[in-house]
Amino acid sequence: MQRRRALRIAAGVTLGAAALGGVALWRGSRPDDAETAAKLVPDVPLGDERLEQRSSAARGATVDFYTAVPAGHGDGRGLPVCLVLHGASATAANFPGFGFGRFLSDAARRGVPPFVLAGATGGRLRWEPSGADDPQRMAYEEIPAWCAERGFDTTRLALWGWSMGGYGALRLAQSHPGAYRAVAAFSPAVAPGDRVFAGASALTGTPVALWCGEQDGFYEDVRALAATIPAATTGYAPGAHTRTYWNSITPAAFDFLGRALSAA
Repeated sequence: MQRRRALRIAAGVTLGAAALGGVALWRGSRPDDAETAAKLVPDVPLGDERLEQRSSAARGATVDFYTAVPAGHGDGRGLPVCLVLHGASATAANFPGFGFGRFLSDAARRGVPPFVLAGATGGRLRWEPSGADDPQRMAYEEIPAWCAERGFDTTRLALWGWSMGGYGALRLAQSHPGAYRAVAAFSPAVAPGDRVFAGASALTGTPVALWCGEQDGFYEDVRALAATIPAATTGYAPGAHTRTYWNSITPAAFDFLGRALSAA
């Protein structure tokens, strides 16, 4: 039996350092200013935003499951979906506090074709399987199934993630070529020789957009990765590995994702 419990949460910005598999996921991270990050969240109405709990067979655990629909689009029935893969210091429970629903409403107000955000807590495994815990399978199989139950259009899917989740979004697209219309990755936690670099050719034909702050510890590696991905779109500007930087580029990412999801 699935336990679905809507939660109301107040979230802040959690920062820290995490290392997994020999890769420092917050390499070069800096203290963030939560007030500055919050000021970048658009002051627009929320649509249908929910945080529930679902039983994930792939992870062998109950996980938080987040969805957001832009204001003015009801329950989101028939809208395409962007899957959200979180970084190492966040979970799906943080998404409302990060302002994702308001960024989504703002994008629709600006004329971006509407879409739904959906994500679940994947732990700190870099969205790679580890023993019986397989967050990548949860993202590929279970989250779309949960979305289909809500009437979302799961024939049109895209991926968005940051830091560890940026790595995970790229890996998911590599593992399932052609399954996603686009991938947007913020400051992906990549390094030469890892699986993302090794599988770069599998992204051929998938629109990929990479953003990274110039003061981010992953900056040089992200630039090196971009050079290996055919026709990758890139965005570099002053900024560090922080929510403030990621909030500053979220509107551009939603423009990219909305266009890709609405393309014929």
